[in-house]
Amino acid sequence: MDVAPIKEDWGGDGKGRLSLSGRSTAISKEYVPRKYQFFNTNAVPEEQVWRISGMPDKVVAGKRKLLTWHNCGASTSRVMLPPGFVAPSGIFTADLEIFILGGEIQIGEWRLDKHSYSFIPAGVRVEDWKVLGEEQVEILWMENGPVPLKYINTRNCYSNARLSEFIPVLDSKLLAWGQTQTVQFEVAKKKFLRKHNNGGGTWLLAILPHYDGHYGMTQSYNEEAYALAGYCDIGNYRFAKDHLGYCPSYDTFPRHRTVDGGLFFVRVDRDISQLATVSSYGHINE
Repeated sequence: MDVAPIKEDWGGDGKGRLSLSGRSTAISKEYVPRKYQFFNTNAVPEEQVWRISGMPDKVVAGKRKLLTWHNCGASTSRVMLPPGFVAPSGIFTADLEIFILGGEIQIGEWRLDKHSYSFIPAGVRVEDWKVLGEEQVEILWMENGPVPLKYINTRNCYSNARLSEFIPVLDSKLLAWGQTQTVQFEVAKKKFLRKHNNGGGTWLLAILPHYDGHYGMTQSYNEEAYALAGYCDIGNYRFAKDHLGYCPSYDTFPRHRTVDGGLFFVRVDRDISQLATVSSYGHINE
């Protein structure tokens, strides 16, 4: 639990603990600086037998599509857990974020259904896991490093676990929409799921129908985004449901547009309300 965080490539000290810098992706096995990557996660090969490292062999295996990763062990995946999945209580050795894409799962006394979110800091003990009903649960599973995530069977939290940051369950459907933090998306809406201790965050972004950003833009932070519904055209690429975008720091994006609107799950590793973290460029239209 005392491992030093990975420093961000934009100059941050890693206190946000996302480890989004320097990631490889399902379409690029090597990290490519300043090059955004968009892809359809439905086309990513599926690992047919997947278990959380350290879980007992008797725990039913799930399936996984590995989407992005860092050699420190941080990663983002689409995980499918089958009906009948039950896992014992314990702790994880790295921070874990989960966002439910479909189905229901119960963790202790907490029930998570579609578009529910949880943040489990390293060393915080959670109760038994159980998939509910006859439908598999599909999870956006985000291991945040800076060490590979493993399960440890223990009755107690670690002494230095960050209990104050633990979010057992947050039903995003019950949250109010708020304003965004940048002028580039001032007509969109945001729901913060978690504000990181360095000012970055995890949130839902709703881009309203008939949105047109007019200009390209450069972002001085790392971003990972997953499309939940609708679409947004980014240049000539239609970023639609189940597509993922990994956008390294200081990348330049084409113009954003949509007629029908869309809903997106977003993580960034810097406070984007700070001046000049997002800059528009009038000559970049496509």
